[in-house]
Amino acid sequence: MHEHHRPDDLIDQAGRALGIGIALNLGFVVIEATAGILGQSMALLADAAHNFGDVLGLVLAWGANRLSRRLADQQFSYGLGSSTMLAALINGITLILASLWVLWEAGMRIADPPSVDGVLVIAVAFAGVVINTATAWLLMAQQKHDLNLHGAFLHMVADAAVSVAVGLSGLAVLLTGQAWIDPALSILVSLVILVPALGLTRRALQLILHGVPSGIDLDEVEQLLAALPGVTDHHHLHVWALSTRKTALSVHLVMPTPPTDHDRFLRQLQQELKRRFDIEHATVQIERGGCPCPIDA
Repeated sequence: MHEHHRPDDLIDQAGRALGIGIALNLGFVVIEATAGILGQSMALLADAAHNFGDVLGLVLAWGANRLSRRLADQQFSYGLGSSTMLAALINGITLILASLWVLWEAGMRIADPPSVDGVLVIAVAFAGVVINTATAWLLMAQQKHDLNLHGAFLHMVADAAVSVAVGLSGLAVLLTGQAWIDPALSILVSLVILVPALGLTRRALQLILHGVPSGIDLDEVEQLLAALPGVTDHHHLHVWALSTRKTALSVHLVMPTPPTDHDRFLRQLQQELKRRFDIEHATVQIERGGCPCPIDA
């Protein structure tokens, strides 16, 4: 039996998870920067700067998550749920930029690899794996249905992967003495991170540009509408995202003979849209026909 949560409950759970993640990762940034200064490791200092950027990404996701609770007002008639889409886009772009930066730095270091303190690198990397994996685990359940949280989740998975690679490279350098292993593994991990980051950015852009959210087949929505009793045609069908959690639909239905129970018809249609497509906000206009409005939109 599935457990159902109200939207506000999910927002609160996500907010707590993000808050814990921010605190854990900010603490790790301080530890990593301190280790980099004491160990004279530019690699650790550079990674600390990268992780600080990820902390800002978590703060952005947390802020958007909170803003999504804001009720509609005179200025924002839909509320501020769309801020979650903007946060997802910014997180996707920062992941792409971070991956490209690591690729550039690693490429420069392969030609002239610096000496690496393997023991220090392994110790800090282990701490990074634990903290980033813990944060990703906190976000795992909720990120499946929220692109904003998915962006924060990808940041943590990416950081955990980088920490694993850093730890393995430190171990490999200790065992072989080959310093080039460190930047080589960094290149591999960056390419692995770049692929989902590009996907996240594309999906966020699609939502911001009022594209149909992924997971909804517009043809299937049209089939549902066409099969409704009494409906002979439909037009002005639009499906778009109100936030990374909520989807809206508007449509004009042509019904020469309107339903006897208008409210029941609309209620059942909205329930079916919610059940099949997770569309929560549906606006339906019923027309008798005779082209009462232009149909080219």
